[in-house]
Amino acid sequence: MKAKIDKELLPMKAHYFLFNAGTAPVVPFMPTLARQLGYSSLVVGTMYTILPVIGMLAKPLFGYIADRFQRHRTLFLGGQLLTGLAFFMIMFVPALEKPMPMVEFHCHNGVSNVQYCSPYGDCVEKNLESHFGNRTLGCEMHCQAEPYMWDIVCQNWLNNSLENCEANRSNPQLDFNAFINANDIVETQQNSTTCLNFLVPQDQGSIDGKNMTLFCPSDKQYFKAQCSMNCHEDFLTDQLSESAVINTRSALGLPQFWFFFSLMIISWIGMAVVVSIGDAICFGILGDRHHLYGKQRLCGSLGWGLFAVLAGVLVDKMSGGQVTKDYTVVFWITLIVLGFDMLASTKLKHTQTHLSNNIVKDVGQMFLSVRCVVFFLWCVAIGLCTALIWNFLFIYLEELDKLYEGCENSVKTLEGLVMGIQCFGGELPFFFLSGWILKRIGHVKAMSLVLLGFGVRLLLYSMLQNPWYILPIELLNGITFGLFYATMASYASIVAPPGTEATMQSLVGAIFEGVGVSMGSLIAGLLFEAFSARVTFEIFGVAAFIAFIVHVLVQMCLQRNGTAENGKVASDAHPNATYTANPTSNKTNEEFSDVDLS
Repeated sequence: MKAKIDKELLPMKAHYFLFNAGTAPVVPFMPTLARQLGYSSLVVGTMYTILPVIGMLAKPLFGYIADRFQRHRTLFLGGQLLTGLAFFMIMFVPALEKPMPMVEFHCHNGVSNVQYCSPYGDCVEKNLESHFGNRTLGCEMHCQAEPYMWDIVCQNWLNNSLENCEANRSNPQLDFNAFINANDIVETQQNSTTCLNFLVPQDQGSIDGKNMTLFCPSDKQYFKAQCSMNCHEDFLTDQLSESAVINTRSALGLPQFWFFFSLMIISWIGMAVVVSIGDAICFGILGDRHHLYGKQRLCGSLGWGLFAVLAGVLVDKMSGGQVTKDYTVVFWITLIVLGFDMLASTKLKHTQTHLSNNIVKDVGQMFLSVRCVVFFLWCVAIGLCTALIWNFLFIYLEELDKLYEGCENSVKTLEGLVMGIQCFGGELPFFFLSGWILKRIGHVKAMSLVLLGFGVRLLLYSMLQNPWYILPIELLNGITFGLFYATMASYASIVAPPGTEATMQSLVGAIFEGVGVSMGSLIAGLLFEAFSARVTFEIFGVAAFIAFIVHVLVQMCLQRNGTAENGKVASDAHPNATYTANPTSNKTNEEFSDVDLS
């Protein structure tokens, strides 16, 4: 016997698939793109502190407008258009100019060389050798000079032939040209740092266009100067220079930062509208089958997983092994796929069966319920942990990749696989089984399980050495996101007074992102700067375990002080609930019992 396909739900499934497929190529990479553009972890944390607040304001506002004026579809399609265009325009945001590489010029005992030290020196050496071969590069050296250096320069490099050479002894700047061979490198180790010594063939160099030998006899003082080096080779600069990293105060004075941040704000508003109103439309179509929400939402996980893996592979492929990644292809994918999403969304048939006479009052009464307040606080706690994963996990992975893998040629592929495992191994099965899980253990126990999952996941991150070992950990995303999201959306739908469904979904989403994710982004950014990525994940993991214990104890206390009667418990969850058939509500006694007796 063939299963009957519910054609009414097909456009909803298509929307979840296409919207997530369209945003997956760009959303997870935004923090690392911001770092590549030149902004520090603290700047990234500050941006992702503000963005959820913008979402927190946008979700209830547009949810209210959708409920009040019955403009769900118009706002829904408008949010999709806004998201696609804003993300596409980020492709044109200019990066901050990278500083010239900082090196040391050594001259002693008849040998001259340029030394560059980095924890990632092994990778740099391989890339330079494969790119330049035996080419000799002429490099401008701008060095900090001391008087003794001028003695060596005047007596041995110039043979006192430069006019006013003696007068230069007080000059703090020494400029000259040196020739280096990018394939003639002597590698040395200094603790955990690899130093590359570029030999100067036959000590060739020049000052003011005059060729000379950069020779230092052994009986003279060791010549060692801190220099910036410009070889007029973009590849060499890209390999030797760290990204320009500026703090928050400096970023605020840059027009390119405001261009980038404004587009991020616009895209965030668009996504907030689409997600909150989309869920409200979905629950409206489902009616009293709210437990089937997970099976609709898993289509989104499928789209996210497929296109995230594709995006990671394509970025690595298009970047050709460069340290600076080329994200052009993913912005085009986002624009095209979200265009198809708009087309599919025009087929949605949503009609709101109830309209609240006083939406603000009805939703406001939720804050008078102890259980609802605990639910809101749970959303905040989950948001704190989620912020760390959403905004800083890939930054952490790229640090690990440089330290333990070296060449960073496949880090985007790894990041794509991370998202693929999150979706296919985690979210998909849990979204599919979420209805069964919630009926078996109830919403409250599911909430506790999510906090426990976060504690385990974050502590495992803090123990990582090889970045590829993260892949099995990502299976926990089924609990920390799949089960979480289904629980949050289902609980919000059940306790929402009739006619306030979009407003309630928006409010819960706003609390999760606008309070939880916002606070988590700021705290994580500060901890990244003050300590390290590893310590930050450890701190958040311990905090998640503490939140799990507190949540279990609070729920036990509420259960003990409550009553076993369905009506009393449901009343605590929803002040306006009636416990016989209510002609104005599609929420049954069984649903309230599921929420509160678990």
